Amino acid sequence: MTLVSMLLALIIERLAARSEFWQGSRYAKAWFSLTANSKLAEVARHPIGQYGWILLPGLVVCFVLWLIDHWLVTTVVHTLLLLLAIGCWHYRQLYKQYLNAQERNDDEAAFLAMQQIRQDSGAAFDDTSYGQSLIWLNFRYYAAVLFWFLVFGAFGVITYVILRQLNEPAQSDDESMQATSSMLAADESETPAYQRLMHIADWFPARLFGIGFALVGYFSRASSALLGYFLDFTSPNEQVVIDVATAAEPMAEELLNTAEETTTMVQLAKRNILFFLAFTAILTLTGWLA
Repeated sequence: MTLVSMLLALIIERLAARSEFWQGSRYAKAWFSLTANSKLAEVARHPIGQYGWILLPGLVVCFVLWLIDHWLVTTVVHTLLLLLAIGCWHYRQLYKQYLNAQERNDDEAAFLAMQQIRQDSGAAFDDTSYGQSLIWLNFRYYAAVLFWFLVFGAFGVITYVILRQLNEPAQSDDESMQATSSMLAADESETPAYQRLMHIADWFPARLFGIGFALVGYFSRASSALLGYFLDFTSPNEQVVIDVATAAEPMAEELLNTAEETTTMVQLAKRNILFFLAFTAILTLTGWLA
């Protein structure tokens, strides 16, 4: 039923999930608020305890599903969790604003919409093109989520959503994120646990979907770019995804930051997701997945 949950979540998210209620960030922030004023806050402040605080929600949900042990309940819960995890209606709205601005040749409005996407998603590089920024956003909200669901089910999805939210910039008027940032404040000489876990969580999916980019795009260029990162454990995963995707779908410099470039890169990301779904279907048919 793994493939069924993935397909249902993707279809529903595209057709019906169009409000904040269906965004995983809403529930991640609820967890942050719930624990910020509880004894779990002390656990989260400890360098080692922070790992447990991050992993706890996923472990609890998996334990409950194990107790219930019913395929229909598990399928429904998995589908709902996936739907929340891939929910990015906020970014969809900004992307729609960008496309509308491009249609009316309003370069300033298009620039502001893409800058808002970069700011809200916590893009690490300021010199990425519009299409490259969208490729990374697609990876964080679709590719990596589907991968961790395939590997660890509900636990993988919930944990990834929590890590993703912790690593996105906190809004100045968001009290839950302010309290969480204060709670997780650590020695500046040490990398917080959630940042280390985020790098680990993105490392293998970035390379796996890099293979996908090579297979659905310009193979020789993309595979060459990917080989340079395959055993690289230090480079930012955002750089890996962007470099391999750009090699898979090379664009003329004059087309960068245009509607043609963004559309082309979005289509590349969609083909990669379809390839991953086809691969999952093969695993299901051969009995490797339930």
